[in-house]
Amino acid sequence: MRILGDLLTPSCWSVRTRVTVAATLIVTLLLVGGVTLFYQALRGTVYRGLHERGTLVVTDLATLVRETDLRGTIRVDDPGFPLLQVLDGDGDVLAASESLHGRGPVKVPVSPVAGRPEYHTLQFQGLADFYFVTERVDTRFGTRTVYVGAPITTFTRYRPVFIALLAVTVLVAASAVGWIVSLSVRRALRPVRLMSTEMTEITGGAARRVTVPGPNDEVSDLAESVNVMLNRLEDVLTRQRAFVADVSHELRSPLAGLRTQLEVALEQPEDEDWPAVARAALADADRLQGIVSDMLILAKLGAGVHVARERIDLAELVRREVGRRPRRVPVEVAADEGVTARVTEAHLVRLLTNLLDNAERHAESRIWVSVTAEGPEAVLEVRDDGSGIAPEDRERVFWRFHRLAEGRERDRGGTGLGLTISRDIARAHGGTLVAADSDRGARFVLRIPREDP
Repeated sequence: MRILGDLLTPSCWSVRTRVTVAATLIVTLLLVGGVTLFYQALRGTVYRGLHERGTLVVTDLATLVRETDLRGTIRVDDPGFPLLQVLDGDGDVLAASESLHGRGPVKVPVSPVAGRPEYHTLQFQGLADFYFVTERVDTRFGTRTVYVGAPITTFTRYRPVFIALLAVTVLVAASAVGWIVSLSVRRALRPVRLMSTEMTEITGGAARRVTVPGPNDEVSDLAESVNVMLNRLEDVLTRQRAFVADVSHELRSPLAGLRTQLEVALEQPEDEDWPAVARAALADADRLQGIVSDMLILAKLGAGVHVARERIDLAELVRREVGRRPRRVPVEVAADEGVTARVTEAHLVRLLTNLLDNAERHAESRIWVSVTAEGPEAVLEVRDDGSGIAPEDRERVFWRFHRLAEGRERDRGGTGLGLTISRDIARAHGGTLVAADSDRGARFVLRIPREDP
């Protein structure tokens, strides 16, 4: 019973079945409506002709009855209306055509108002359907009732056959439409079935893309969108694998160093300088903690986790963070007042700290920090007087775990994620962070949308 219920539920049907059934039903309803209108139009044409001819015949007969006291046999002038009869006020037959001789008075309703014809269709004395026109006539000889009738034998005889033919036509036409729609939908969905098969193979591990069908239509657009999605997924998986490999490598070094130090110390514990071992282990633990913290920040930024923002005066923030702790080289601040932006303060502090730490690592004698407003953007620059960054390395410095040779020599405890995190923070705020041209040293430029004070 459940299987039968599923078969009768349209939501369980295939797209081909649903489209075919819907199109067939719509066409069937249209055909039924058209056939009904055609039948009514044909019937109306037949009865309109009978109405007009019957009106002429009854008018002529009424005129004849007014002029003469008609009795006996009535001559038929219109062969289409062979039934003619005249009754007196008592309902007795005064005159009739040959077809009604000896049949008695016709029992057809008559208008009580003289001169007003009435029209009726009825089965006359067990015969076929007849169309009658009746009229009451006032004459000098008394009241007369005039009847004229015409058999509708042809229309009545062939009506069942005609209706059956119309029904067969509707069924054949609906079946043909359903068959054509089914084939058309099957052909239209053939590329989709091919894509489904190819997607199954790709899910199974095949390195390929779906086939884009020839005609430039919605299906080809879908195939191109699927290929774009697959390219992005492959890029994400590639970067994820690279990130996992880099993280594994970065974590392995401090862990291996920490393990080696402890194993060596435990071989001759009485001769070991345990405070030095503890300090070295603490340094490796700090590096591990830094890597894990940076990875958590990258994960949150990549996931788009919503963090509350507030309007911050960038000049005030820069002065506060620069003066928070002493540095190896002096830092000069040139910040315009009133440059505000809606940011997450903790994230922007992390970005500025990363840029200052990087500048301090490479500077020879001085660091410069500036905050300005350029149109709708707030611009923060951090510049040092070190050796600078080669043009070909200005994008590489933002790669995860990528450190230039000079940086590794100056600071072996870094994680290689500081600039990566900084750029992600800038992007999360709708801005950019680049390593720009500079006359001397490195120059990092942050641009974020500013907010009018």
